[in-house]
This record gives sequence, structure tokens and C-alpha cells, in this order.
Amino acid sequence: MSIKSKGKKQRKMGKRFKESLKRIDTHKLYKLEDAVKLLKDQPQVKFDETVELVFLLGVDPKHSDQQVRGTVLLPYGTGKTVRVLVISQGDNLRKAEEAGADLVGGKEYIDKITGGWLDFDVLLITPDMMKEVARLGKILGSKGLMPSPKKGTVTPNLAQAIKEIKKGRIEYRVDKSGGLHLIAGKKSFAAEKLTANLREIISAIIQARPPVVKGKYIKKAVLSTTMGPGIKLAV
Repeated sequence: MSIKSKGKKQRKMGKRFKESLKRIDTHKLYKLEDAVKLLKDQPQVKFDETVELVFLLGVDPKHSDQQVRGTVLLPYGTGKTVRVLVISQGDNLRKAEEAGADLVGGKEYIDKITGGWLDFDVLLITPDMMKEVARLGKILGSKGLMPSPKKGTVTPNLAQAIKEIKKGRIEYRVDKSGGLHLIAGKKSFAAEKLTANLREIISAIIQARPPVVKGKYIKKAVLSTTMGPGIKLAV
């Protein structure tokens, strides 16, 4: 029977989750290699689970000098197919198409997005289109799709950006509570590939530490799969 708390039903813990939880010491901080092995040994489900790495950082995102955001290129990708839309003009459209962009165009796509169309994962634009795309801020901003120079999605070098995104470049940005949530790959990845991706992420987050932050920067790092329990990392 599910337990009710403050009028809301709590989700029942499934047999598979309970079995996975039995294998994890919830009080222990695991070395990365041990955590990946533990994750790989968890009971299988009917689909290829996404591997996620969540951080709790000792920053106050209310202050502009304590923002933690950027991109990281995963050596072995995310395991996801990413649909890239490029909005530009002139010869840049040809270059984007040749580089492997899924959708390429100009103002017609701005009109489609204004009408509610959002059938893409990443939007890349060239700097000359910033004014045109700015009016989409309310639509794209809430979805995390608004291009910006800091994210590398406003760029004159479309070919390089498309190549990196297709290979496995992901964006990260700290939330209001100091949390960061990143995709690290798929459970089906070989252990060494998952480990390499995770090392790249951890290194990127450490390097992104704001200079003004004192004390403990990474308060917590937890590794998990889509349906699995969290494994605390020693970072």
C-alpha cells in the first residue's frame, strides 16, 4: 500500500529498485571506477537507461559572479540522436547543411517557432541573426533552447559547433538551488567509456569553479541511471 503524505501519494518502491538499493551503501562515497561497476551491475530494464550525474554546488546562483555554466564535450557522446536546427543566411546555410545540420533555414524557421513549432534539440545561429532570433526569447528561454555565445550556440563557426554537438557536446547551468544535472551516456556503454565521459564532466565542473567561491565547492555528486538509485561519488 502506498503511503500518503500531506495529501499526496508517494510512489511505491519497485522490486528492481529495492534489489539495486541492496547493493549500494548509501552512506559510502564511492570511487568513480567502483561506482560505474556498481551501476553496470544493477538489474536490467527493458530499455537502455540514461546515465546521469547530479551535483550540489556550494555556490549562490543569485550572484552573477557565482554562476556555473558552460559546455563539455564527452569523448564517447551521450548515446542520443540530437536534431540540430541552424538559422542563418547566405553561404552559411550551405556550410551548415554540409556539416550535418538536420534543419537549415532562415526567417521561415523563426516564424515556425513563433507559431509553437519546437521539433529540434539544439538551435545554432550566426551572430548576424541575433536580433532576429531575440524575439523568440520567451518561447525558447523556458525550454532551455535560446542560443547564446556563452553556450557556443551563437557562433560564426557553424561547422565546428555542429560537429561537436553531434559528437556529444552538452551544456550545463547551475539551477537556483545550486544543482547541476548532466547526461553522461547510456548504461549500455562499456565501463571504460562511461568512466571517461564522467571524468570529463567532473573535470569541467571543477574548472568552472567561480573564483569568489570559498569553502567546499562540490558538496555532493551522485551517479544514477534513469530507473536506478543514486550512488554517491568521492569527488
